[in-house]
Amino acid sequence: MAPLKRSGVAYLDEAFLESAGARPLRILAEYLEPLETFRRERIRDTVVFFGSARITPDGPLGRYYQEARELARLVTLWSKGLPAGSHRYVVCSGGGPGIMEAANRGASEAGGRNIGLNIGLPHEQAPNPYITRELSFEFRYFFMRKLWFAYLARALIAFPGGFGTLDELMEVLTLQQTGKLTRRTRILLYGSDYWKEVVNFDALVRHGMISHEDLDLFTFADDPATALGLLQSWLQAEPPAATPGPDLAGSREPERRDGP
Repeated sequence: MAPLKRSGVAYLDEAFLESAGARPLRILAEYLEPLETFRRERIRDTVVFFGSARITPDGPLGRYYQEARELARLVTLWSKGLPAGSHRYVVCSGGGPGIMEAANRGASEAGGRNIGLNIGLPHEQAPNPYITRELSFEFRYFFMRKLWFAYLARALIAFPGGFGTLDELMEVLTLQQTGKLTRRTRILLYGSDYWKEVVNFDALVRHGMISHEDLDLFTFADDPATALGLLQSWLQAEPPAATPGPDLAGSREPERRDGP
């Protein structure tokens, strides 16, 4: 049987683009397409909200939904009052339900733009309806989604969550602890009772797994007003944007060592 003849250009061949051989192209697309969108939409940097997709407004931890919504609203009102030229400290979430929805909802209620970095999962996680339409992304690869959380973030707020929240939080803490990024991302753990019960940071110090100084990598907050005040105190000292495009965090390279 004669082989089928190809027709058309490779980058329009959907069967090829979905194949294992095109995986590098899909990965690259999940870097280049968001980058181009952030440039076009003049997004400078972000404040990222992490937290459980399972928290509902009327559930056992419903207060965290309402407080994430209020904090996102306050952050957005504050950021809208900053000098124009580009969008700074834009609320960004994982794009799904729960705390993610609350963050996008609060930012939307303040009349501000907000970002949703959604992930395609076997049990579908649909983007919530409060994300700014032009800034709603769908990722196939977790690590590319994490890259965009870290690349633009000036601050990260972790509300109560499970495996996904812990994964994202620990990755950013590790980047800060190791100094891999060329700038500091402020980390706020919202809900001190929850976090101190779920993660025994003092035990990590006691067993020598982290240094006592590593506890300075994060701060606790328990109400939206306090959290906003901390964010403002951290971020107001930053210089105004020199250019309107995205301000991507750099990756610090290890020093070269001569000899074997």
